[in-house]
Amino acid sequence: MARKFLYVIAFLIVLFMAGRLALTFYPEQLTRIAFTPGTAFEAQPTVPANAYADPQRWIARPDLKEAGPAQWRPAGMTKDAEALSVPVFFIHPTSYLKRAHWNAPLDDADANRIAGMMVRAAATPFNVSEQMWIPRYRQATFGAFVTDKPEAQQALDLAYGDVSAAFDQFIASIPAGSPFVIAGHSQGGYHLKRLLADKVKGTPLAARLVAAYPIGWLVDQTADLPVMGVPACTAPDQTGCLSSWLSYTDDGNAAMMIDAYQRFAGKRAPGSPPPNYLCTNPLTGKTGGSAPASANLGAMVPDAKLENGSIKPALVGARCDAQGILRIGPGPEMGPFVLPEGNYHVYDVPLYWANLRADFVRRAKAWRPR
Repeated sequence: MARKFLYVIAFLIVLFMAGRLALTFYPEQLTRIAFTPGTAFEAQPTVPANAYADPQRWIARPDLKEAGPAQWRPAGMTKDAEALSVPVFFIHPTSYLKRAHWNAPLDDADANRIAGMMVRAAATPFNVSEQMWIPRYRQATFGAFVTDKPEAQQALDLAYGDVSAAFDQFIASIPAGSPFVIAGHSQGGYHLKRLLADKVKGTPLAARLVAAYPIGWLVDQTADLPVMGVPACTAPDQTGCLSSWLSYTDDGNAAMMIDAYQRFAGKRAPGSPPPNYLCTNPLTGKTGGSAPASANLGAMVPDAKLENGSIKPALVGARCDAQGILRIGPGPEMGPFVLPEGNYHVYDVPLYWANLRADFVRRAKAWRPR
């Protein structure tokens, strides 16, 4: 009987190792199989214009009575010497991982729980601001980013409709003429780019923009920046500019993320210049270049559940390569969510948590009416 039990354990170990090996060599194919919905896209009504007047539609907003994940701080962090009044609109990354729907129901318990984890990881560098605004939205499922099915774009369009309505409520609620920041990670970065093009470019809001941070989603400097009407940040105290990066080990392969970007960017016209992806170095606040680990004011190293974490200075450096990908060296131990092929996408913000916080403060203080 004991021998049979050992055989079962051995079989399970071999099966696990085979799965890890398959994921290493066929990450996109297996991810597509595991996460792409097999159901039809479910058309849903457009969100009503006043829907986001309801506080329940928000993970964070200044008038919520209970402190949520956006107010979280790493262990041992002292209170900020000076809070900022600059409002921040943050679009959280994908937290709906199921195949049951192309868009997350707003009441999905798992998606909401994971969204809280993602907010703690990616939005909290901005909570030096007293005005954090983070909407709940019918986000596209994770599988929408790894498939060529037309339902993927439909899902993203539906999600964007919610984000757009939330942004309108945000602008209507903050003081007239106030500067503001837009930030987001991953899917949040995708929607942020559309917001800039649709709602900010060519409007009075453009002069009020402190900075935009579509982190974890590629930005083509040649094709995207003119559409958004926002230049790349080339100086650490520049305002009205945009910062973005994707984090990979030195030998990591970014092809899967590039494919996802190009899938939604559409085919390039014949004769178009090749993509010129933006890489902001989060340790310098400038486009391109490199900086040593000693310039890292503190990575936020989370626990296994992404519920708590601590600040560790000088954990990792940063180097923008010729492709526009941020290279982080061999890659530190950050937890269980490091993806295959050296992909630190989940940790784009935590790796540079304290530097991003300082970047936000510096640009907010540098902003002047224009």
